[in-house]
Amino acid sequence: MRHLENLPNRFNVPMRPDKEGYLGRECPAKSCRGYFKITPGTGVKGPTPCHCPYCGHSSKISEFATRAQIEYAKSIVVRQVTDALHQDLKDMEFNHPPRGPFGIGISMKVTQGAPYPIRHYREKELETEVVCDNCTLRYAIYGVFGWCPDCGTHNSVQILGKNLELAKKELALAQSLDKELAEHLIGDALENIVSAFDGFGREVCERKGTEIRFQSLSAARRRVQEVFGFDFADGLAAGEWQTACRVFQKRHLLAHKLGVIDEDYLQKADDPGAVVGRKIRLAADEVRAAIAIIETLGGRLYAGVLRSAA
Repeated sequence: MRHLENLPNRFNVPMRPDKEGYLGRECPAKSCRGYFKITPGTGVKGPTPCHCPYCGHSSKISEFATRAQIEYAKSIVVRQVTDALHQDLKDMEFNHPPRGPFGIGISMKVTQGAPYPIRHYREKELETEVVCDNCTLRYAIYGVFGWCPDCGTHNSVQILGKNLELAKKELALAQSLDKELAEHLIGDALENIVSAFDGFGREVCERKGTEIRFQSLSAARRRVQEVFGFDFADGLAAGEWQTACRVFQKRHLLAHKLGVIDEDYLQKADDPGAVVGRKIRLAADEVRAAIAIIETLGGRLYAGVLRSAA
């Protein structure tokens, strides 16, 4: 059985990245089984635990092989073993022809059917590509938010920053457009920063098991103080907080009232020039100032929630 004996005791089956350079990974935690992809050669250098971007489970990188990859590797090994066994059996073939007028001949011939099938697979298409700001790992996930598989840093602040940068680009583009298009783009930039902060704030708080909405800044500020025991707006001047609340209220009018001022806006926005029944005025500089304020609020919220015991 020399062909079987010549097989190695340990098989090394390489996994090829997809056309984008990603290699699939799957969380081994039975309660998760989340699928994500990483780019080999980026991120932390040297051996390091792997972190599931969805549930945060951490263990050896070898434990994150996907079930499809495991089935592929098994099929490669079984193919090599069955091919070696076939060769050994072929070596045992013989043919003893009959001798004499009444002799009986005997022979053995080995034939092989179809070789054992290789279970090929394709990596899945995911929704969000991220390059970790902390360790430079390039990875892809479902959804938007998650932990870096290499260094374990959560990407919520990074994702918020990217969305705010996109809003800045919208404001810059608005300067070269006619008035009507510019107003629309400025309003869209405001919508994006409010949505980005709301999504960011919800994600950060949900990691501590608490659901808080951030489309109303005043209500969110009170709720964060109640649950986590700190004020995420304590780094702002009074005027900056008023500016942030005002633009959030303007976004509400644009989204639900076509920008027409109502009594609720007058009570909440602290906007002395507002008149009920007229359209709000939204300047690019006002949104640009709000972006800087949101960056401050986001950093304070992230740090405060992480330090809290809730």
